[in-house]
Amino acid sequence: MPLNIPILLTWLRVAMIPLVVGVYYLPEAWMPMPMKNVTAATFFIVAAVTDWLDGFLARRWNQTSAFGAFLDPVADKLMVTAALLSLLALGRVADLIALVIIGREITISALREWMAQIGASRSVAVNFLGKLKTMVQMIAIPLLLFHDSLFGFDASVLGGWMIYVAAVLTLWSMFYYMKLAWPQIRERASVVSGARTQK
Repeated sequence: MPLNIPILLTWLRVAMIPLVVGVYYLPEAWMPMPMKNVTAATFFIVAAVTDWLDGFLARRWNQTSAFGAFLDPVADKLMVTAALLSLLALGRVADLIALVIIGREITISALREWMAQIGASRSVAVNFLGKLKTMVQMIAIPLLLFHDSLFGFDASVLGGWMIYVAAVLTLWSMFYYMKLAWPQIRERASVVSGARTQK
């Protein structure tokens, strides 16, 4: 396993996931809810910054690797899933929204793994739509975690609207990737069907 600063930053992002979740399990006497919200939002923002920074440094220093390319999206999905489950437990995000976003991540991860196995991973490479979806999520989630007034705006209301936008972009990007992969899926399905017919 290669070990360099970009990969260490990615591991740091993974290590911060239990901090975002765990802060809400602290007793109120130790940390009141407003402070928990600020702390969780701060941890999430720091983790989100490492998401950008590790990729930037890997390209800048020519330290890209197959392991880093695998670990980075896994860390992102774990971070978003953990935060959404916390928000779900706190009643700050709807069940359906959490299901759509988490379900999409699982579906597209499985699709990309299958496409990589058949040598067609370029067909479902990350594009602008996927990046836009991620950006909206990375803004909406800390706003929902913060759950207070921010520069005169109600962070929970703004975050609530943005997480709905993120859910729409999530579905849109999922159908877009599925459309790109459909020729390969149909081709493999016809080959399997033909083989069964010959038997």
